[in-house]
Amino acid sequence: MDKKPTVLFVDDEDQILKSLKRGLLDEPYRKIFALSGKEALGILEEKQVQVIVTDMRMPEMNGLELLKIVKEKYPDVIRMVLSGYTQITTLLTAINQGEIYKYITKPWKLEEEFKPAIHEALEQYQATHPQDSAEPIQSASE
Repeated sequence: MDKKPTVLFVDDEDQILKSLKRGLLDEPYRKIFALSGKEALGILEEKQVQVIVTDMRMPEMNGLELLKIVKEKYPDVIRMVLSGYTQITTLLTAINQGEIYKYITKPWKLEEEFKPAIHEALEQYQATHPQDSAEPIQSASE
């Protein structure tokens, strides 16, 4: 049985998800991609996810609405935002209502910022959920 931790990426722009797939190809965790909040919630119902990374501005269900639902239904999932939308009130609302772990702005710095943030989030999850016994996260260079 594969015990790799799982990260769910949510963005309504397919090009962003394709870019993430390419950039994170060698990362040692399972990656799942969703084009909407509704699709992400369906995935969460069926799969165990340790970290969710979502865009803020999406049609039908924005990132904040998604994060509120995730916080309520799946409180153990570490919540992160990857968004080009940096209005201060939106940032504060996401932090306060969605209780996010990190807010990363687009365009992201893959090696310097984004990958380390994902690793930190997974390590945080593993530190607070040792019973899940997923494999420890190591960077591709280790």
